[in-house]
Amino acid sequence: MACNLHKQKELDWKYTFSRNGKQFDLCGTESSCSLKLFGNCSGEYQCTAHHTNTTIESNKVNLTVGAKPQPCLKVSSQWLNAGSSVVLNCSVAQSAGLKFFWYKAVPVYSNNSYRYELLPGSISGTAQDSYIIRGQKQTAGYACRAARTKNHALQRNPKFVWSGIDSPQASASVKVSPDSVQHFSRETISLSCEGKSSECRVMRSTATGHSSNCSAWGTMTGSTCIIRNTTRKTAVYWCECGSGFSNAVNITFQRKDIILVSPVQPVTKGEAVTLICRLNDGAFDSNVFFYRNDRLIQNHSKSELSISAASESDEGFYKCECSGNVSTTSWMSVKSAPRHESSSFCGQPIIGLVCGILLISGFVLILLLLFCRHSQSKDQSYNVTHFKPESTGEKEDNLLYAEINFISKDTHNNDKGNGSPDDIAETVYSGVKR
Repeated sequence: MACNLHKQKELDWKYTFSRNGKQFDLCGTESSCSLKLFGNCSGEYQCTAHHTNTTIESNKVNLTVGAKPQPCLKVSSQWLNAGSSVVLNCSVAQSAGLKFFWYKAVPVYSNNSYRYELLPGSISGTAQDSYIIRGQKQTAGYACRAARTKNHALQRNPKFVWSGIDSPQASASVKVSPDSVQHFSRETISLSCEGKSSECRVMRSTATGHSSNCSAWGTMTGSTCIIRNTTRKTAVYWCECGSGFSNAVNITFQRKDIILVSPVQPVTKGEAVTLICRLNDGAFDSNVFFYRNDRLIQNHSKSELSISAASESDEGFYKCECSGNVSTTSWMSVKSAPRHESSSFCGQPIIGLVCGILLISGFVLILLLLFCRHSQSKDQSYNVTHFKPESTGEKEDNLLYAEINFISKDTHNNDKGNGSPDDIAETVYSGVKR
């Protein structure tokens, strides 16, 4: 801003500037002043020229200073679905002419914050307000910028996309004790971070989308967060260890008189699993009903539902009922067993190839022996031990090539993944919805 005198010589004049009648000394006595204005700098501005006993005031100018438009990042789904892409959308007021910059959040343990790294292809910004991420399998946080120049605003908090699968490639794994999605409000639970790094924090995001760490609502001891009393809240919980994220879990605290105890993590195919119906106070005085997808599957005096070997057909929404009390519904997911857990000798990829070659070699040897025996029946003087195949080239190579193709197809047969629920609601998810 500048203060200009009309019909007056400007020699030896001094100037002051004021906002809403109050003088500020940021500009000295020069006739021009450069200020960096913020959202709270709106008001009525005026300048005054001083010379000996003469004072001249300028007209008053109302100046409204608007805050920089803050971008808002939205994601196509808050839970990762196997094989699906994640679509980020950055919305901002007056977006015409803006470029969009896309970032992934990296946890910084020392000051409980994040640093942001540009995603591929967005160094110079994109004209589109959307960005597609393919192949994301682990929990991640994202942010965006919307800018016309290098001086642009970054979305204040990352937007998270959670994975319910406990992946070996993840930086950590979150474990809940007691192992259940639903808990009574009076209960104390612990969440532990298991990973390569000892620097871990437990995070949660409530239904309003507000994210915070355990130090704000629990007691963090080492890599374990204890939740007690008024700090209990239905939310999504996860760990941030080193510079990465763990899987995420839905935990709910119930004020009902009945809950369903179901595993937090997806159940591995073939494993035994037991669901338990619990009352807040007292014992069951009548039969307990268990439902899957609202269909009655057990009516018994037992308060447990046992599944000896979980299969994909056991996936679903479960709840229990007793004496008119009905628990909240929880989703139980069933995942395929990892290939590396195979205990058979020929189950390993490399060893499997060797086994295949040995089996084929044995088959060829049997054919040769049969051929030799047939020859001996015609000429008893033929010695089997001197028999050699006619060629060790093309035929054997073809056999080996066929076996390698077979192994290759087998090892690239990816496990069928699981999807996930999209929000936190009365229905609670203990895994990842297909």
